[in-house]
Amino acid sequence: MYKSGLMELEAVVAIARLGSFRAAALELEMSPTAIGNTVASLKNRLGVRLFNRTTRNVGLTSAGREYVEAIAPALLDIRNATQVVADHGSKPTGTLRFSCSLPGGRHLLAPFVFEYLRRYAEMKVEIVTEGRLIDIITEGFDAGVRHAEAVPQDMIAMPLGPHTRHVVVGAPSYFANRPRPSEPADLVDHECIRARHASGAL
Repeated sequence: MYKSGLMELEAVVAIARLGSFRAAALELEMSPTAIGNTVASLKNRLGVRLFNRTTRNVGLTSAGREYVEAIAPALLDIRNATQVVADHGSKPTGTLRFSCSLPGGRHLLAPFVFEYLRRYAEMKVEIVTEGRLIDIITEGFDAGVRHAEAVPQDMIAMPLGPHTRHVVVGAPSYFANRPRPSEPADLVDHECIRARHASGAL
């Protein structure tokens, strides 16, 4: 049987339903001694007796009945909620949200997304394309597509797609009297067409 981590409450509800410490211990995969100690510990904390117990019968006290009626629905909700979340491990459901540029979404994500949806038909994928770099965690995204240099050091990164190269393009007349750049930092000394991001950064 699934164990929620709320064993004291599970034990009380099981004993009340089955009318037996031994049967409840068997259902919860506990020893009779352990379930007895669990109920005794809860009784001591609450300061009230929950069960009237003889050698033949187990019954709820008035306080015990009131307690079980209050906690049983909540325990059921916890079990159901935990099972729903646990099911995500074997069969993903919900919405997977990506943040990326429009070219990144079209050229890099699209092939992966189609295959992902084929495998996990219950999932939905949302790709948000913006011209600004955002914090994917605070904005509620599951992942983002970024140039390697734009990925924060505290985030997990993995390559997506083939390695790409950047090239410098200029007219022969421009480079006739200027040294050709050999690394990105050299571009600072050249007249370049610059692009401004939506954030304002060049």
